[in-house]
Amino acid sequence: MAGFLLRRLLYAIGTLWVVASVTFVLMRVTPGGPFDRERRLPPEVLANIAAKYHLDDPWFQQYLRYLKEIAQGDLGPSYKYLDRSVGDIILTTFPVSASLGSVALLATLVLALCAGLLAASSRDSWIDRSCLFIATLGIALPHFIFGAGVIWLFSLQMGLLPPAGWGSLPALILPTLTLAAAPAAYLASLLRSTLLETLDDDFIRTARAKGLPESLVLLKHALSNSLIPTLSALGPLIAAMLTGSFVVEYIFAIPGMGRFFITAVTDRDYPVIMGVTLVYTTILVCANFVVDLLYSWVDPRVKVS
Repeated sequence: MAGFLLRRLLYAIGTLWVVASVTFVLMRVTPGGPFDRERRLPPEVLANIAAKYHLDDPWFQQYLRYLKEIAQGDLGPSYKYLDRSVGDIILTTFPVSASLGSVALLATLVLALCAGLLAASSRDSWIDRSCLFIATLGIALPHFIFGAGVIWLFSLQMGLLPPAGWGSLPALILPTLTLAAAPAAYLASLLRSTLLETLDDDFIRTARAKGLPESLVLLKHALSNSLIPTLSALGPLIAAMLTGSFVVEYIFAIPGMGRFFITAVTDRDYPVIMGVTLVYTTILVCANFVVDLLYSWVDPRVKVS
């Protein structure tokens, strides 16, 4: 177990270093700069700004300074929000994204589990075909299309829910539904496929021959042996949902980390872009680690070593 933890720690450090390096290089080779969109300034003022943020130093010196600051937990100042650092922005916006993502993740798991079990237990029936059609539709529809559709239906036409905002339970429903739709559809489709394969195995026929109820066969024997592929997909999904979907937060005007990331890209706010990217990568690595530990809990034949 200690060897496993050590290898995963080294893997996490290496992954963060690669992501930080690639993001740093991409920010520098992209045409334009962080202050190109400002009104025309005298060359002396631009030179002072570049000196303040060390943008006039050679790239290699900037890169080493950036790695040193990351190691110290300093993500640097924001170029757009002059009175706030990147750390302050993330500390303020991440709880909002995490709250939305946690609720959406719970909704995703419940919907995927119910739909996958219902479809697998009703193989080749109209229920199975309906679940499969809805899952395919949910996977195919992009977030901005689905989000615009639910706003039009539930807010503009029916007047039941607010179209945007944050801070109340009704305002949480539409973004949660939009964020959970595609992951739930994908996981339900994946769970259905693995359940159908498991239900044809010999040990399932043996359980049925013993006279066990079909619900017990499905939930205890088939489901526990069908969760490994679903767990493999949960790592990236957990990271994406806990950090908040950039598109969903922008559509519903949610003051989360994803919305700041979009404005940082348009404003070329390099420190915010790199800081949010590192936070996302860290959560992704941690989520994959948790999923690896869950393998051995779901299937005792899998050993963590």
